[in-house]
Amino acid sequence: MAVLEAHQVKKHYQMGEVTVNALAEVNLVVNPGEFVAIMGPSGSGKSTLLHLLGGLDGPSEGEITLAGQPLSKLNDNEITIVRRRKVGFIFQFYNLLPTLTAEENIGLPLMIDGQNLDNHKERIERLLTLVGLMDRKDHKPDQLSGGQQQRVAIARAFVNDPEIVLADEPTGNLDSKSGAAILELLRRTCDELSATIVMVTHDARAASYADRIIFLKDGAIVRELKNDSATHNVEPIMEVMAGLEL
Repeated sequence: MAVLEAHQVKKHYQMGEVTVNALAEVNLVVNPGEFVAIMGPSGSGKSTLLHLLGGLDGPSEGEITLAGQPLSKLNDNEITIVRRRKVGFIFQFYNLLPTLTAEENIGLPLMIDGQNLDNHKERIERLLTLVGLMDRKDHKPDQLSGGQQQRVAIARAFVNDPEIVLADEPTGNLDSKSGAAILELLRRTCDELSATIVMVTHDARAASYADRIIFLKDGAIVRELKNDSATHNVEPIMEVMAGLEL
């Protein structure tokens, strides 16, 4: 069964007397274990779509089914619980709490859910090892580099064993070397944890780590590309993007 489905999803905003059509009849299916990248020119609707897919905002029309739950059938509190227990989020700016250690930041979703961290110590330590930060577990964010902070954010996204992880420009705030290390980590996490990832990016190099690339233009899916994530070949991706930006 699909982890995530968008069916005939539209999103429009009212700005004064003007209606802005951000998304137009988007249909998308993401299956378990897939790493999907969403690309498109600036203003194409990438982040809007990701927010809808994660239940952070609601569509104007259509249905999003997340982890088997049709979101239109749920109230706000029920959607919050689905997000908290079934979805992991990775943002461009890390969103770590400055007063917590790396280990505590990773466990934050569990604490918010009212769970005892002592019962999840083994999982947290496994994630710290996976992201290469076991020796930094007691460090606070201001004692970590940007790349290390994003590694903490990735571990946090996986701590609740989510059915899907949604990443919004996860390398956008990093230098190229740190960004490449984060992408390798996301790919390895996908493979080793059988994780499902949907990533919004403007970077062809980042998209080359995905199994499948969805291209948006003017709020609509206009192209899809199957990708060999092992080769990181950016040329077909850049070719499609160049056509969309004409």
